[in-house]
Amino acid sequence: MSKIQQSILPIKLEKSKERLTSLAGLVVVEELARAKGLWRRVDGLFPEPGSGRGYRASEYVRPLVWMLHAGGRRLEDVRELRAEQDVLAHLGMEELPSADAIGDWLRRMGSRGVAALGELNRELLGNYLAAEPAEVTLDVDATILCAEKREAEWTYQKVKGYQPLLGYVNGVCVHHEFRAGNEGAGDGAVEFLKQCEEQLPAGKKLYLRSDSALYQAAVVNHCFERGHRFTITADQDSAVKAAIRQIPESDWNPYRTREGMATDREIAETVHCMNQTKQSFRLIVVRWLNPQPSLFEANAYCYHAVISNRGEAEPASEVLWRHNQRGESENWHKELKLEFGMEQMPCGQLEANAVFFAIGVLAYNLSLVLQAELLPAEYRRASVATLRWKLYRLAGKLVSHAGAWVLQIKTEGAKLALLMAVRQKCYEWSVT
Repeated sequence: MSKIQQSILPIKLEKSKERLTSLAGLVVVEELARAKGLWRRVDGLFPEPGSGRGYRASEYVRPLVWMLHAGGRRLEDVRELRAEQDVLAHLGMEELPSADAIGDWLRRMGSRGVAALGELNRELLGNYLAAEPAEVTLDVDATILCAEKREAEWTYQKVKGYQPLLGYVNGVCVHHEFRAGNEGAGDGAVEFLKQCEEQLPAGKKLYLRSDSALYQAAVVNHCFERGHRFTITADQDSAVKAAIRQIPESDWNPYRTREGMATDREIAETVHCMNQTKQSFRLIVVRWLNPQPSLFEANAYCYHAVISNRGEAEPASEVLWRHNQRGESENWHKELKLEFGMEQMPCGQLEANAVFFAIGVLAYNLSLVLQAELLPAEYRRASVATLRWKLYRLAGKLVSHAGAWVLQIKTEGAKLALLMAVRQKCYEWSVT
């Protein structure tokens, strides 16, 4: 009698003893990190291990960066790297602490770990930011991370979690603060702006974009004092409403999109100031018919208002178009949270989660530096999910040949040539 087949596909499964990896393309991430001196700087910025047998800081940070680039989302996902340790050890992952050991290290590092990673982030982004235009656009925005941790606080969206505040310049996160969920996005706004400014290369001018969290007299005064231009969504408080009511009907004009398409909205502007601001500024307002007027407050229109100190030569519509581009920060939040696993925090302590989040920001920025400085144009705007599919998830086999190790990669010739070109450029950086 013939043997009954126990699977749908006529293929047997066996454990291979060969040195294989499914992450051969991550060699470019490791080479870039080494060319930038990342791991050496990590060990220099963090405290040394408490004993001769302890792990160095880079031996905790490196596997987390690899894991996040590979698609891992939790500390336990570091274990998946162990299956390929025979290969990864030759690609730089000589040591691989357990998930428990990494969690203990995050709790030990606390605020000093966040400060060290902030300095590392500044050094990593130096060339990227230097290549930006003379005036860089800083988008400041908070995002919510849901968490069921006991010490997590309630956010304004009525969920428990954390509410980090981030400052982006052309996609990269130049500075961030990991905050409890009940901290307002506008708390300590001027100090946050100062920290962002310190990350920028000397000589760069700043254009600040923000939602109403930064609608504060202190922020406006700071921008005027530092010579920054700004557009900030205005709170529709009593003073703003009064200013809108004083706009003559003859000043309202049809509002068109940047592409010239007509809308159902009108635009106008006036001059405004707050009680504690030292200078006045533009108040640009868009209105549209109120589809559901209240019985007790029958406003004929709904309004959206933005304050700005951009020059009068720039039409109000142009200022508003520029301001509305700040919505791109939501896409950057999603990439960081959903693609780099930052939507969930691993520890029960805010300080430990702040270190983990800072490592996530480092991994996110490292990906953007890789795209901007090393990869061809078609990769420049790719998500990390695309990088994983096209570049990182490549099958490789490590073999010894003529006294040297060779990583044989299963891919087409063009992809192999790309990997080799990236490695060559990293090598040239490392010896200059």
